Parts: sequence; structure tokens; C-alpha cells
Amino acid sequence: MRPFTYERPHDVASAVALATGSAGAKFLGGGTNLVDLMRLGVEGPDILVDVSRLPLDRVEETPDGGVRVGAAVRNSDLAAEHLIRSRYPVLSQALLAGASGQLRNAATTGGNLLQRTRCSYFQDVTLPCNKREPGSGCPAREGDHRNLAVIGWSEHCVATHPSDMAVALAALDAVVETSARRIPLVEFHRLPADEPQRDTVLEPGELILAVELPPSPLAARSSYRKVRERTSFAFALVSVAAAYDGSDVRVAFGGLAHRPWRAFTAERAIREGAGFAEAAEAELAEARPLRDNAYKLPMARAAMVQVLEELAG
Repeated sequence: MRPFTYERPHDVASAVALATGSAGAKFLGGGTNLVDLMRLGVEGPDILVDVSRLPLDRVEETPDGGVRVGAAVRNSDLAAEHLIRSRYPVLSQALLAGASGQLRNAATTGGNLLQRTRCSYFQDVTLPCNKREPGSGCPAREGDHRNLAVIGWSEHCVATHPSDMAVALAALDAVVETSARRIPLVEFHRLPADEPQRDTVLEPGELILAVELPPSPLAARSSYRKVRERTSFAFALVSVAAAYDGSDVRVAFGGLAHRPWRAFTAERAIREGAGFAEAAEAELAEARPLRDNAYKLPMARAAMVQVLEELAG
């Protein structure tokens, strides 16, 4: 473990100032991912800025009928919140599908969005990884990539984003509020391109304050399906978050790309009268599976069709 300084600011302005003043600063929420990466030697911050006790732990209804979720709200609390279970069931289901009860009790909304890939090459500091050390290479392309990306990847990185919550938020048109701006969730996470070390569009020192869910009658008819190798404490091979009321539709995939994958092509096809399977085929047409992960395509297609058929009733 590398030595580091620990700071616990009392307000947002102080937290941002501490993080902005050091290139090696990291915000600490629940620590369920960051602390693990520090133990592995993947992360080595000079300063840990603990934001878990800032007044960002409330779930509130907005004047327009939406919901604002503070960045420090714990995953367990958010999943159990009546406003979420009744108006955005897909989000509650996605949260409960993630990790374990103990981790959900500690993990925060902001931290969940910022968790990093579980690619084994990224987590092993004895191996090259462009995400960890830009320019060192991506051995996953020819190595163990069974659970990695089939769409949106680049020659520099084929990692997938691990969050369940973020997939549901992508389908719900959520907006991330930071200390500097508002960012649509579908634009918050990046595809790897030639900068795989950058997971999000956040700038140094930019702190997540909340996530806003817009009012949406459609969201009440929503569901989350996660396909994984065991029934708990496992990351998605493929996941689908969807909302459908017979005419309008929202769909997002997890487990396929470096970010939650909003299925705009499939949504447009369904609105124009296409069947669910045909729409899924259209969405996945641009996929480029690697040697050992083409199985994800029929799995994603089947999961999307099943969720939408169930919602169609």
C-alpha cells in the first residue's frame, strides 16, 4: 500500500478544492471498488478525499414529478426507496441484482457510476493494460476475453463496464449532476477509442452530486434482466434494462460494451412497427465479437425479447 493523505471535507466546495489541487487525488465514497484497486496496486492516489459524509444522501421528489438521488445514497437504501420501487422498478431491480447485500449497504450512487472494469488484465499489475498503463497493449484481445466487449471496443481496449445500476439509469434518461454541470447518463461514460484510461467524461476534481430521474409514466412499466454465471455476486455476461407500454419503449444493454449501451436503433425500429427480435437484430448488427465471446449476441437478443414480451403482458 502506498502512503496517502486522507481528507474529510465538510462541504462540496472544500472537497472540489482538495481534489482539484492534486493530480493524484481520488474521491472516496463507500470504497467498495477503489479500496480493492488500491490493495491490488492498480490505484495509488496521493490524496483520498472522503465525500461519504457530505449532505448528499437524500432521495427527493422534484417539482416536476421526477426524483433526485444524492450521490451518497447507499445502493440498498435506493433499492428499497418507495419512490424508486413504484415509479422506476427497473432501477430497484438492477440495484438488487448487483454485488451482495453487504456491498450494497456500503456502495454509493456516485461510486457505482465510477466503478472500474473487472477485466483481469486491468486488475493484474504484472500484465500490460492500456487502461492502466496507456501504450502498454491490450492482451485481452487475443487472450481471455470471454466476458468482454462485443460492441464499441477499440484495438486499445475491449473491457466492459460492470455496473448494473448504470444500465437502468441509461434506459431511464437519467442526468448526472456534478459540481460543474449536468451530463445525460448516456453521455457520461466513454467508449475506449484511443484513450481507454478515461472511463467517463468527468474532468479532474469534478464531483458527482446527484442523479436526476425525469418524470416518466413509461418507467413504471419497466424491468431488468441479468444473465450471469451464478445467481449472486457475479457481473453480467449480458443484461437488459427496458421500459415498454405498447407504443413507446426504452432499452439499454449491459455487459456488451465499455459503457452502458443504449439501444436507440432497436427503440426506433420498435416504434416503427418492427418485432422485438427484428429490432434486437438491427441493434446488434454493428457488433464485432471477438474469438470467444460471440455467444453474447444471441444471449442479448433473447434477453431483450423476453423482457419486452413480459412487459407487453
